[in-house]
Amino acid sequence: FPGLEAEERGQGEAIARNLYEMINLKVPVICIIIGEGASGGALGIGLGDKVLMLENTWYSVISPESCSSILWRSWDHKEEAADALKLTPKDMLKHKLIDGIIKEPIGGAHLHPEKTFETVKKEILKQIEALEKQDPETRIDKRIKKFSNMGYVK
Repeated sequence: FPGLEAEERGQGEAIARNLYEMINLKVPVICIIIGEGASGGALGIGLGDKVLMLENTWYSVISPESCSSILWRSWDHKEEAADALKLTPKDMLKHKLIDGIIKEPIGGAHLHPEKTFETVKKEILKQIEALEKQDPETRIDKRIKKFSNMGYVK
């Protein structure tokens, strides 16, 4: 909850501490968005060496409903907000905020969880194999550079 009470309880510091600790992990970090990735948690997800999304998910630092309520003081504009946020996997990949999209079975992941688990497992193993070839310091440096370049507009 992004309100005064949360900040009085140290929410901002907790998020910052998590980002600091996570960016310095020596092990490979693979983040997979499997539903909705939003709010402060979305910041942490962005720190992965590899960030992947299932094809029918969304990812943003604010939900369309919250964005609508801030900009229009109503949830009535949530579709317009969602479009403006560019939160789909294709949008995220285009803007280099994620590294890949994991295809879901026809009908969606929720209808075919076992197939989805197998697909995600294969992707994780593939990513780990590639990431483990890098020494930890190189991986950390690349992670910092990748995160630092997010949102850069020429």
